[in-house]
Amino acid sequence: MAILPIVTIRSVEEKYLHMLEKFGIHPLLAKLWTSRGINNINQIQYDWISLIPPNYLNQVNDAAKHLTDAIIENKSILIVADYDCDGATACALGIRALREMKANVDFIVPNRFKNGYGLSVDIIEQILLNRKCKPDIILTVDNGISSIDGIQYANENNIQVIVTDHHLPGIKLPNALSIVNPNHPDCKFPSKNLSGVGVIFYLMIAVRAEMRRRKIYCNNTGPKLNELVDLVALGTIADLVKLDANNRLIVTQGLNRIRNGYTKPGIKALFKIANRQINKADSCDLGFYIAPRLNAAGRLSDMSLGILCLITDEYDEALQIAMELDNINKYRRSIENKMNEEALSDITDYNKFEEKNTICIYNEKWHSGVVGLVASKLKERFWKPTIVFANSSDIEIRGSARSVMDLNIRDILDIIAKNHPNIIKHFGGHAMAAGLTLNINDYVEFTEIFENTVKSITNNSKITPKIETDGSLEIEYTNLEISRLLKKQVWGSGFPSPIFVDDFKVISQKTIKGHHKKLILKREEIKFDAIWFNNIDNLSENIKAVYKIDENIWNGKSHLQLLIEHIHKQ
Repeated sequence: MAILPIVTIRSVEEKYLHMLEKFGIHPLLAKLWTSRGINNINQIQYDWISLIPPNYLNQVNDAAKHLTDAIIENKSILIVADYDCDGATACALGIRALREMKANVDFIVPNRFKNGYGLSVDIIEQILLNRKCKPDIILTVDNGISSIDGIQYANENNIQVIVTDHHLPGIKLPNALSIVNPNHPDCKFPSKNLSGVGVIFYLMIAVRAEMRRRKIYCNNTGPKLNELVDLVALGTIADLVKLDANNRLIVTQGLNRIRNGYTKPGIKALFKIANRQINKADSCDLGFYIAPRLNAAGRLSDMSLGILCLITDEYDEALQIAMELDNINKYRRSIENKMNEEALSDITDYNKFEEKNTICIYNEKWHSGVVGLVASKLKERFWKPTIVFANSSDIEIRGSARSVMDLNIRDILDIIAKNHPNIIKHFGGHAMAAGLTLNINDYVEFTEIFENTVKSITNNSKITPKIETDGSLEIEYTNLEISRLLKKQVWGSGFPSPIFVDDFKVISQKTIKGHHKKLILKREEIKFDAIWFNNIDNLSENIKAVYKIDENIWNGKSHLQLLIEHIHKQ
């Protein structure tokens, strides 16, 4: 059985609420923003002048000088990208910007199954063996901070490496020419939440500034890098980095370009394939419809396909690639559904998990590219730190970890690695998501160590899920106009979309497509259509519902629909 969550209401500081209202902010938006930490009007200024300057990024100017030298000397630059959506958008941005600056640049993406993650020794060997000429400089995007051995091997082969990354560094840093990472211990950049594509975007701004300084470009000339912000917005939303003020600015600017039709042909094609209205694009479209189609290539095949979709300037070519990505994504869904069923079957006897603080699960037949999605589903269902493993070779297994609020999974793995130096071969990641590799023979021991480590951190207390809501939605705001107003705003990780809680009377309920509940609810004598996805429980006459408001378009007509997130039965 799943653990029932505690429903809470976000607090609102009245003085900041009134301050925003005085600036003409809609009262509902003022309430929502205040409850998400907005206490200064500057935090919702999303024009370009409010962007944090690149100079705050440690070593960004050094890296810009090295790249400018390479461009002038026509040196060969090879971008090594990560195989997720953040990595793909970062690579596409780097390729587009550097080619416009007349750089000799190409890219390669490590194969998840053959090369593993990051700039490994294996990928360097592949570069040396298979490329016509050895690159002079490798530029990593969305990886590299943990590539100690790979960068050392590149250096031994006279290849310089510039690292751009946003992942948390370990104690030891790679011996790179430059390291641009907001989470570098010496970095004073005010926002530690840049995505991988955000970091390379900043570096390209610095390169352009360096070229202006050298009079290669006159003042205010050179590539119009703001035209690449749609890529930055997509990668930022896809990677679930915290949407602080700087990231919200980036995403706002990116969505504006997409809505106004100035996006890349690849993004336009992906919107068409996903059957989404590009002129109404929002964060949800990027995170749930566009990013998964790109990620599918990296999970099951080769992310080069996704990058090609994003760098082509020909819409017909982009549409053809988008169709291929869509087919891969459909196949990914079928694999994921099967793995989810098998994982839940293995956990059918929930009692054996009842006393545990963690879930570790492994199946030799599972697809290693999909384990992260399964881990996310299990974590949400059982609300425990979860790691799902699959084979990566005959002797190794690769796991994808997901954690819950207030438990930093990367820190947990770091504690395990320090206390048991030989148990984890490799690991890395963020607070809520990480990856690791074990010897298959160490799996059983690791599960015990993982459980005991989390038990120690939590003092063996149960972790109860919480649903943070924005409280009751005034009945006069429960309408289509407000739904559209909310949809225009930027929401995401660390700045969650509005969710409300109210009492309703159930007028009717029916199961549709065997998996969902279609409802008519009544509140204060007003009836509302509602849908409860992936749930077919019969409801009592009176309920307390946690919900979002949404515009539902059917046969060309729009109407308000409540999206049910959770129901307290009364």
